[in-house]
This record gives sequence, structure tokens and C-alpha cells, in this order.
Amino acid sequence: MSPPAHGTPIKLGFVVNDIATERNNYTTIRLARTAVNRGHSVALIGLGGFIYGADGRVRANAHVPRHDQYENDDALLDDLQDEDADTHHVCVDELDVLMLRSDPADEVNERPWAPNSGLLFAQLAALRHVIVLNDPTHLTDASNKTYFQHFPEEVRPVTCISLDPKEIKAFIADHDGYGVIKPLQGSGGQGVFVVTPDGDANLNQMIEAVTRDGYAIVQEYLPKAAEGDLRLLTLNGRPLQVDGKYACFRRYNDSGDARSNIKAGGKIEMAEPDADALRLAEIVAPKLIRDGMYLAGLDIVGNKLMEINVDTPGGINMSEELTGVDFSSHIVADLERKVRLRDQYNRTLSNVELAMM
Repeated sequence: MSPPAHGTPIKLGFVVNDIATERNNYTTIRLARTAVNRGHSVALIGLGGFIYGADGRVRANAHVPRHDQYENDDALLDDLQDEDADTHHVCVDELDVLMLRSDPADEVNERPWAPNSGLLFAQLAALRHVIVLNDPTHLTDASNKTYFQHFPEEVRPVTCISLDPKEIKAFIADHDGYGVIKPLQGSGGQGVFVVTPDGDANLNQMIEAVTRDGYAIVQEYLPKAAEGDLRLLTLNGRPLQVDGKYACFRRYNDSGDARSNIKAGGKIEMAEPDADALRLAEIVAPKLIRDGMYLAGLDIVGNKLMEINVDTPGGINMSEELTGVDFSSHIVADLERKVRLRDQYNRTLSNVELAMM
């Protein structure tokens, strides 16, 4: 069980795509269970659940845990997804913290309106001094992978973004027939193709598959990617570390699939960030801090970052299982601290300041 909270219980909301699509290995469920077990009020809000009332208040239809202790993540998820579970009308403006945990990539086809709608409601909540994490204004700027291009050039692979097949082919040719093609909007390894010289015959099909839904991002191929990648989680802009252990693990795929994402069938093993990984984390920290990206996931191959996940960075549960360290309690305790600071400063601190202090 998680240790109890110190001080006054807080009201904590989690924005998810839909409660029906949540899984027992999601970071959101682990954090929600930890918060409940520490004595806090928790509500899970789907992207379609927000309401802006005639009185100018933001409310939502939400799923609320029915018990005050849960033995494991399965128990909480079963309770939330039970066919008898009721939705509750909650006042979002009265929450202390709203954590934005929805994945825009899951909404591209069926509900393209949903991600931006959730961010706009979250911005309204922040005006009422709800601490919104990650900062909803800057998350709007990070709605696709062009956000990555705003980080220093030395941390990124060489990149081309285009809809023009000729530009994409020229980029691949300039890199000796190697490259990685993926959608500009997406996550979890969806629609990712690794191009090699012997796969040139399929290049047209790869380009067509990616660009039919929008822009393609093409990156140089990093040979070390064949060994997998490193996921390093950051909190308040710095690598998340508790009791001398980092929230970090290596993802790999031994099935011949080049994608190491867990959603794409990747596997994990315990890993310590090396000097290259810590150096990359140090370089990106100023922008993460400036943008209020409280919780982020750095995907690292060798001495380069492949991606920075700021929408739904996952891996807390995996890090805990590999290390035995209670990272989730550390995060919830940090949220308790932020609420205390907000109130001690009479709600005069900005959302970005609270997000990263």
C-alpha cells in the first residue's frame, strides 16, 4: 500500500481518452491508485466528458473510484470499468490538480476534435488556479512531432518533414538508402517504417502508407536502434530518481520488428542511464522547464534523442517493477507539495511556475 499523504487530502483529476480504453499497465492507473491509497479524491475524465456551463464554470462527467484502498491496479481498473459504475458530475474548477493523460494519436481517425477540445477545457481550468500538468498551453504547441524540432539540434537526428515523396526519397538517398519514416502525428510505434537499401522496392508503399494521413517525418537511421532504445522519465525537467534509482529502462524487440515501443510488442529490461543519456537530459531540461512539461519521457538511442513524449509519458509501472522503487508515491507526494505552495502563495504563482518547481 502507498504511504498516507502528509497534510490535507487533495482533489486530483486525470484526463484520459476514455475510461473504457484504459489498461492495467498504464501509468495513469498506477498514479490514480497511489493517490487513492494516500487518501486523496480522484476522478478520471474522458475527453468527451467536459461541460462548460452557462455560469462560466468547467464541469465534467467523470468516473470516481468507489473505495478508499485498492490492492493492485487491476482492482482499481475493474472498479472503474464495472458495468454498474456510475459517472459523477464533478466541478473541474474545484480540483487541485488536473493531469492530462490522453494520447492524441488514439483520436486521429475517429475523434480528431477530441485532443484540442480537452486542452482548451484544461486551459480554462488553469485560469481558475487548478494546477494543470503538463501545462495545457504548451501542450497545444506540442500537438505533433514538430515540437521536437525546437530543441537544440545536437540532441536530434537529422530530420526532414514533408508530404512530397520526392523530398522523402532524396533524404533517404542522401543517407545511403537508410532512414526511418513515421507520421508527424502519432505514438506507440504506429505507422513507423525502417528503410534499408535492400528494402528500396517497398519505399513507395511506405511513403504512401504514412502520408495518406498527413505529413511524414523522416529521420536518419541510427544503427544502435537495432539494440532498442532507452526510456528515461523526467519530473520537473530532471531525470526522475528515487533512492538512487532512475525511472529508466531499455526497450527492445527480438522478433525482427524494428519498433521497440511496448505497444508494438517491445520488451523491457532494467537499465541505468549512461553519460550520453544524462547529458541529453541536461540539454533538454531548460525547454521542458520553460514549457511546464512536468512529466516527460525521453526516448534515447546512443547519443541522440529519437523522441520526447510529453502527452502520455508511460513507464512508471514498469520502472517500479524492475527496480522495486515506489516512483508513483514520489510523484503524488510532489503534487501534494505543489498544492501547498500554490495555497501558501495565495494562488499568485503561474501554472508553468507551479508545474516545474
